[in-house]
Amino acid sequence: MVIPSALIYLGIMLGVIVVWFMLLKRPVYEAVLISFVVLLTVTGNWGNVGAYIDKGLSTSLLYSMTAFVAMSIILTKTKIIDSCLAIILSLLGRIPGGAGYVSVIASSFMGALSGSGPGNVMATGAITIPAMKRTGFPPELAANIESNASYMGNMIPPSSNILAALSALTALYGDEFISQGQFWIVLWGIGLWFILQRLITVFAFCKYYKVKAMAKEELPSFKESLKVGWQGLLLPVIILLPFVLDYLFKDSFFTDRLGATGAKYMSSSILLFIPGVAALFSCLITKEKKTVTPHGIAKMFGNGVKSISPAVGVCVFGYMIGALFSDLNVAADLEAFIAGASFGKFGLVVFLCILTCFLGMVIPGSSLVVIFGPVFITTFASVGVDPILAAAMLPCICGVMCGITPPLGLGMYAGMSLAESDFSKTFKNNLWWVAGQFIMEVVVLMGWLPILGL
Repeated sequence: MVIPSALIYLGIMLGVIVVWFMLLKRPVYEAVLISFVVLLTVTGNWGNVGAYIDKGLSTSLLYSMTAFVAMSIILTKTKIIDSCLAIILSLLGRIPGGAGYVSVIASSFMGALSGSGPGNVMATGAITIPAMKRTGFPPELAANIESNASYMGNMIPPSSNILAALSALTALYGDEFISQGQFWIVLWGIGLWFILQRLITVFAFCKYYKVKAMAKEELPSFKESLKVGWQGLLLPVIILLPFVLDYLFKDSFFTDRLGATGAKYMSSSILLFIPGVAALFSCLITKEKKTVTPHGIAKMFGNGVKSISPAVGVCVFGYMIGALFSDLNVAADLEAFIAGASFGKFGLVVFLCILTCFLGMVIPGSSLVVIFGPVFITTFASVGVDPILAAAMLPCICGVMCGITPPLGLGMYAGMSLAESDFSKTFKNNLWWVAGQFIMEVVVLMGWLPILGL
């Protein structure tokens, strides 16, 4: 059997990334750039390198992604997230296993805002993990609940992985194929099912371990928490409301008043101005006024460059590889190979979910979405999966699975450090969560659950 060129190119890229990132311990953005150089050399496409660089730098969603990463720095540093967590803890901590439910809901929400899986584990886990341990959760379970919830942020708006997935979809079908508002609604529809799955899993473990409610003296006062942090609860409204309005009224209210072109560009601009509005609101309501002076903000971003630059670098180089793959017809070759293998819809969904699981063990999720996004969407669509659903699931099958599956499962290691749990026990318990994540991925991609927005 002749191996299709698409698999050879993918194998070369994966091999370079594994060697550079996993073995030589170099940053992933370097690994992606080196793989791009190797692919140019192997395919003899150096003459088009300028066009590929232009493609990587001209993708508009790249700048939206940068804006959301910058917003996450401000939200974290101003500690708005902490006040929101206290309110959720005061409400749910009163029921048996409440600390676990708080971890799922709060960490999913905070992870979406902060944009950092491991960072969110360390931030919210510092509160939820000790609370879980004190109410009867084994350390390894507390670590995994927090890490699996925190990485939900990778698939819930406004995560930067989502912008990469939208870019992959619009690159294939055009900017007018779907509005950003509708795409976000679909993502929330998917996210709600995965949050429910995690809550049910926590409930089952609570019954098994006979977990108790939090002690009353450990619970923050709801009245006081609400008094201090109620303004922070407006952040989801500020971030999500424009997308909801765009989804509901784009084809009627906005198009009637702005015209089709005006409504289109208004929709596109949402991703650029929302991070700025949310960041400005956080600066206005924070109690940490010393951190939001002009000097403080400049210092904040100066220190945050190290967290922004790698993400931007991976995206730019990933888009360059995507442009090269387009010239090499990688998506078409891979689609033809899969069609020849006669997987069928269920077989292909299972195969690609397994593939992304293993790829996520060595390649960060954001890189997977950027590099392979168009290929995965095209392949899913070839067997009847709705391309919008396929694109919306990319942050899930790549970003989330990457964060919870060792050896790259940084969330698990972050949770272990806070819970002081045994590696062997934590790893074994984590397999339940990985299995649950995998099953849900297959169920959603097969279209067996109703999804809001589709």
